[in-house]
Amino acid sequence: MKHIPRKRFGQNFLTDRAVIDAIVDAINPLPGQTVVEIGPGLMALTQPLVERLGKLSVIELDRDLAVRLRTHPQLDVVESDVLKVDFRALTQRLGVAKLRVAGNLPYNISSPILFHLLEQVDVVEDQHFMLQKEVIDRMVAAPATSDYGRLTVMLQWRYAMENVLFVPPESFDPPPKVDSAVVRMVPRAQPAQLDARLLEELVRVAFSQRRKILRNTLGKWLEDKGYGGSFDLQRRAEEVPVAEYEQAAASLSAAPNAA
Repeated sequence: MKHIPRKRFGQNFLTDRAVIDAIVDAINPLPGQTVVEIGPGLMALTQPLVERLGKLSVIELDRDLAVRLRTHPQLDVVESDVLKVDFRALTQRLGVAKLRVAGNLPYNISSPILFHLLEQVDVVEDQHFMLQKEVIDRMVAAPATSDYGRLTVMLQWRYAMENVLFVPPESFDPPPKVDSAVVRMVPRAQPAQLDARLLEELVRVAFSQRRKILRNTLGKWLEDKGYGGSFDLQRRAEEVPVAEYEQAAASLSAAPNAA
């Protein structure tokens, strides 16, 4: 029976064989590796992945698709909302130290999924995701560009990222109204040691009025936190490199009143 894509699940199924092959080549799955695919759908990526790996774990929310997936002898099916999946527990169940994670993420909840995985990055070896191109542009953005923002800083703190492939709308059924791309995300071996909640709050305040200089936004916040370091507040939020946000958050994280 033909599966009708469900808008509430953000389902756009990849059908372009050349794009599928390019994504699998970018992931480069090797036999015996432990890979988890988010949103396998109609198995466009799933089948070529499992052919290279031997077995594959998949996370699928759609009940009808999960029933189909369970008939595949090489698939371990987790029927769940990915935002509720405990990747540390999954790692333990699969008996490995780290997971490789991949998938065509639902565009309507891509940022929440990225932040859910960020909280569990210690059990991730790498991530390859298809996302809205606009989101990936923000993820890999450089300072002093319009795409540079909160998402950029939070993700670049923990990952080295690369836009590896452009994917046009006609590669899907039904075609989305936006361009897509594939991003490679590799957790940094030695990220800045800081309180993630403090960094998130610092960045949120900094970008709350991105057209204003930071003296008018971040200045008072840093003063209230008792920040004693040097930070040039005569810039806009988008002009500050990730490393400087990290340094400020790390300094505050080490302070006695860092709460």
